[in-house]
Amino acid sequence: MSENKVAECCPGETPGVVAELIGASKKFRSGNIEIVALQKTDLQIRNGELLLIIGPSGSGKTTLLSLIGCVLYPTDGYVCVTGTNTKDLNDRELARLRRTVIGFVFQNYNLIAPLSAEENIMVPLLLNKVGKAEARDKVRRAQELVGLSERKRSLPKQLSGGEQQRVAIARALVADPSIVLCDEPTASLDAGSFEVVMKELRKLADMGKAVAVVTHDPRLEKYADKIITLENGRVVETKDKRKTP
Repeated sequence: MSENKVAECCPGETPGVVAELIGASKKFRSGNIEIVALQKTDLQIRNGELLLIIGPSGSGKTTLLSLIGCVLYPTDGYVCVTGTNTKDLNDRELARLRRTVIGFVFQNYNLIAPLSAEENIMVPLLLNKVGKAEARDKVRRAQELVGLSERKRSLPKQLSGGEQQRVAIARALVADPSIVLCDEPTASLDAGSFEVVMKELRKLADMGKAVAVVTHDPRLEKYADKIITLENGRVVETKDKRKTP
């Protein structure tokens, strides 16, 4: 793809599209063996949309999420986030993009054990050097959004799995990112917590966030606006539930 073509693909933020993959692929080398984790993929991530990425283990789901989240560079093709071609960014610029535009929610929560729920949620704001008064206000609003204001002083070990995941969601939201990326966010939860967490993610999309969720659990499909299925590193099916047949 020529430089002019790339400029056309990333002309500035396209209305409604917050991230886009353009012929993006990812390959890894192990000795003399080349492993194709994700074949060339075109994909748009839109504001107000809950995108479900499904497929068996090893199908390329997490690789795709990592490309959207700017954790990996594509081997070929391009990833554009808020109209910026990420290949044009250095490591510092890429780290700033991740901190300010993208929120991550992980299967195992990744909370810091000695810190309270409130302190865990505040971590991204400290990294962004937000002032104390503003940070406290942002943390309060994030806690209220996920319904955990009364548990703000609790340590992770004092919280249920569902509560820990809601703290992780609040932490992902506190910097007001445009994109929320979730890697198997319900895999460790019981049925009751599963329902609560998915309703929270659905609420984020309804508020205008772009939400992308990697899962192998078909129970999540009812919450999604769009579902893409991967097999062997290739998108084999795309289902847009908002389009009429």
